[in-house]
Amino acid sequence: MKVTVAELGPAEFRSAIDGFVAVYAAAMKPPERMLAGRDIIMDRHAANPGFRGLAALVDQNALAGFTYGFHGAPGQWWHDVVAGALALGPRDGGAYLDDSFEVAELHVVPAYQGMGIGRELLLRLTEDRQERTAVLSTMDTESPARRLYRTSGFTDLLTGFRFSGGEPPYAVMGARLPLRSPSSDPGDDAPDQPWPRSPRPSSW
Repeated sequence: MKVTVAELGPAEFRSAIDGFVAVYAAAMKPPERMLAGRDIIMDRHAANPGFRGLAALVDQNALAGFTYGFHGAPGQWWHDVVAGALALGPRDGGAYLDDSFEVAELHVVPAYQGMGIGRELLLRLTEDRQERTAVLSTMDTESPARRLYRTSGFTDLLTGFRFSGGEPPYAVMGARLPLRSPSSDPGDDAPDQPWPRSPRPSSW
């Protein structure tokens, strides 16, 4: 099996949103109410400054996972909600938002999890960024995703945080860039095959 990572510009990303929503649904199994409008959110995010999107393709065809992010700034919903919560928190995590890259989504299809695809997407997404830090939110559980973020250099800024009354608790995490290399973690699930960069798929 050959896995390639393709970088997508905003237009290419938008044309593939339906596939990304399907990956999100398979990976997270969210209730239907959390799927409604997710395509619109992704489309809007693609217009944010410093946008970068990546797709992981198996044998240059099947979509195995995706990630995207952008420069965080006041006026963005997630940035403002988290900034307000950090200002009231017991520790000063607000500095993580001063010059940040927001990792908005990172998901891998269950059949391809545990192969290092998620870590490779995360490292590729954040490499060579000009921002000082990276920030994200993830479910506040001891999950493989949480371990991935911690072993990449992320630390908890908020735990048990609810963005709305109907959502489960999240952890907000931050890290200084660049992120850690997986070579320092012997237990990492990094792939044993090379990770070639692919040209952007012409169908996107």
